[in-house]
Amino acid sequence: MPAALLCDMDGTLVDTERDWLASLAQLLAEHGAACDEAALAPFAGLPLDSAAELVARRSGLAAETALARLDASFTARVRAGVTVQPGASALLDSARRLEIPVALVTASERPVADLVLATLGPHRFTCSVAHGETPRGKPHPDPYLAAARLLGAPATACLALEDTPTGTASARAAGCRVIAVPTVDGIEEAPETLVLPSLREVDLRALPLSFAGSDA
Repeated sequence: MPAALLCDMDGTLVDTERDWLASLAQLLAEHGAACDEAALAPFAGLPLDSAAELVARRSGLAAETALARLDASFTARVRAGVTVQPGASALLDSARRLEIPVALVTASERPVADLVLATLGPHRFTCSVAHGETPRGKPHPDPYLAAARLLGAPATACLALEDTPTGTASARAAGCRVIAVPTVDGIEEAPETLVLPSLREVDLRALPLSFAGSDA
């Protein structure tokens, strides 16, 4: 079994990626920028500051204005309530029974992460890493490396759960094995990246050997 389970949040454990993209679509539409599925695809999994810069380039808004508008809109949607993804609670409980420590590793800001942790149950997580708490965010490896350090495990011995190409790139750059349940296109299966249709398909007791993790 893996030494630790490192879980993305938006789209992976809770259905908030849809809220994130809805906030973006609303802001882009208000300023005459394209907001169809293809236009929104590059925003999937991006942290707030990177997304605000991209919105600014497309819409003419100041990046600071775009950041404030996105932050307020997305936080309000999350505060109104989130839906836990199918299989997420059972998987977290399975990790706890198997004594596999779990970290939340999210591109969302700390206030949003804490709102979601309250829904998922903070007792299910040993630690959490939110955007802004590492020198660089996803797609860089820093968030996953930080979570592994907090858990005292080599990143190469950890299993990451992700749903976007941005997050998958972050976890793979850190050396983690990745199980992806995509919410957007662009994640390709590879020797150390397994793509599944649902978290219900993840059995921590019966992972392929290459996904058990390695201290090497």
